[in-house]
Amino acid sequence: MSKRVLNVNVGILGHVDSGKTSLVAALSTRLSTAALDKHPQSKERGITLDLGFSAFTLPMPEHMAHLPYDELQFTLVDCPGHASLIRTIIGGIQIIDMMVLVIDITKGLQTQTAECLVVGEVATSRMVVALNKIDQLYPVDEREKGVRRAIKRLGQTFAMTKFAGVNMVPVSAKPDGKAENPPLGIADLKAALVAMVPPVPRVITSPFLFAIDHCFPIKGQGSVLTGTVLQVGCS
Repeated sequence: MSKRVLNVNVGILGHVDSGKTSLVAALSTRLSTAALDKHPQSKERGITLDLGFSAFTLPMPEHMAHLPYDELQFTLVDCPGHASLIRTIIGGIQIIDMMVLVIDITKGLQTQTAECLVVGEVATSRMVVALNKIDQLYPVDEREKGVRRAIKRLGQTFAMTKFAGVNMVPVSAKPDGKAENPPLGIADLKAALVAMVPPVPRVITSPFLFAIDHCFPIKGQGSVLTGTVLQVGCS
């Protein structure tokens, strides 16, 4: 018997080069064909150009144990960070239930960070902030103080938005810039996401609604569309 899975879509947003895709790689256990910048131009330019999809699963948390599911799946929607790709970002937020705003802790709020924050305010009321690249805070024995200062400073900015009091989790997706180094803070980030999942089951009585997010030309078949089911209609 197949497991019953409750899926939650999480948008990963932030300024270009804040480490979004590296964070997605550290979180994910399942990768799609559109994950981790597989687009040829993304590899060439070193930035995310299209939406990326991957996922990880966890046991159902206690506050959702009453729901008829066996696993909780987080589908990560890796959105571009470059300003010229705002349309792609807007397309990505149409399907998210919550978001992770990735901030390079060594640089703080940047131009696209602010833009992603505005977009996030429209898209969702549930957000976690990932303070990435904490391994670059020196000296090492002062790192914890540096994180606390950053949280206090950023908290003042978030207090002026709908995300006042947002949970900020210090992480390092790729310590020292090396993929082989174990990431830092990933378990804490996953716990923060789990705590933010609303204990409400999906509504399955609404009309069927499907958001198309990719189009693939396949030889001999034509164009194949993929996307996300936002509402499941019952016949």
